[in-house]
Formats: sequence, structure tokens, C-alpha cells
Amino acid sequence: MAAHSTGNSPMNPFYRRAAFATGAHTTDQFPPDIGSEVAFAGRSNAGKSSAINRITDQRALARVSKTPGRTQQINFFTLDETRRLVDLPGYGYAKVALTTRQHWQQVMEQYLVARESLSGLVIMMDIRHPLTDFDWQMLEICRHAQRPVHILLTKADKLSKGAAGAVLQKVRNTLSKHYVEDKVQSPTVQLFSALQGVGIEEAHAKLDEWLKPRNGS
Repeated sequence: MAAHSTGNSPMNPFYRRAAFATGAHTTDQFPPDIGSEVAFAGRSNAGKSSAINRITDQRALARVSKTPGRTQQINFFTLDETRRLVDLPGYGYAKVALTTRQHWQQVMEQYLVARESLSGLVIMMDIRHPLTDFDWQMLEICRHAQRPVHILLTKADKLSKGAAGAVLQKVRNTLSKHYVEDKVQSPTVQLFSALQGVGIEEAHAKLDEWLKPRNGS
């Protein structure tokens, strides 16, 4: 186990406001495309729901299941009249039916490409298994859609502080090389632990940056 700090940093009360608004199975069920929103994505076992709950300081805003891949809709959470958080279905889990995976791949691609209010995407990756093939697929979709990406290396408590730092640097180096000739900015990356509260302030800072009201919205 790691020797990380327990992350007893002050919680930004704004994110405690997050409340479930609607769940969408198809694009025509999305709420109006106005204001600003940040979406969360990640492999089904990357700790996405736990991270969302920790970021919003709520126990059950996002459903945490012992069986990965249970989220079968896009869940929209309101923060105020114009700002939202969005929980995308987990990707890459083999036990989900092929037709289901294909459906959600199509819906998520449409969301990532066409959603005008989407300000950025937070991708969760298990620090012990970062940059999987499925992660690269999501990064490529975001790159083509010119969406900014912030990566949370989740479950940082599973590694020592030194080992976690080494993975963080390796992931940053890999991404900087991958995006070196690209006009799209390389994703930003941080350590995160829902269990110990590591990285909450840094995650909030990125959300604050992306959710600033635009054009008076």
C-alpha cells in the first residue's frame, strides 16, 4: 500500500450541488445542448463511479457496482442552471454483450463529436494499467473531435508514492510524444485516489477551468 497523504483538503462546495437530472439511452434523450458540461469516461473497472462520488463529496451520486459495466446509460447531473457533469458508460468490459458495446460506442462517439456544450472529458485509468487499447481509442476520438482531455490515474493508493510518481511521469512522457506533431494539446494527467482523497483539489481546478460560464451562460 502507498504512503500517500489522506488528502484532508477542503471540499469545494459547488460540486456538492450535483444532482441527477436524466439518463439517456439515445442521443435524442439528451438534455438541451446549452451551457457547459464535463463528461467522465473510463474502463468499467477503473473506479469511475467512485471518483465521481469523491469529487462531488456524495456517497451514491454515481452508482458503484461490484460488477463492472453496469452503467447502461449516459447520466446527466446538474450543478446549476447552465452547468452539468456527465457520467458516460464504462468501456472495454468483455462481459457486456457485443451489440451493447457497439450501441454505446456509437452513442458516445456522437456525444463526443457533436455535443456543443461539452467543455472537456475526464478519463479515468487504473494507475496499474494505464493507456490500454480502449483508452487510446477514446483518446483518438477526443483528438479528432478536438476535445480537451484530463486523465485521472485512479487507485493511486495501490502503489507506493515513488511508484505512483514514476507511472505519472511515464504516462505524461508517452502522451507528449504521441501528440508532439498534433495541433491538439496533449492531455493533462494527475494522480487520484477516491479511497484516500488524493488529487481532489487538482481535479476541481480542472473542472473549474472547463466549467467557467461561456458567453454569459
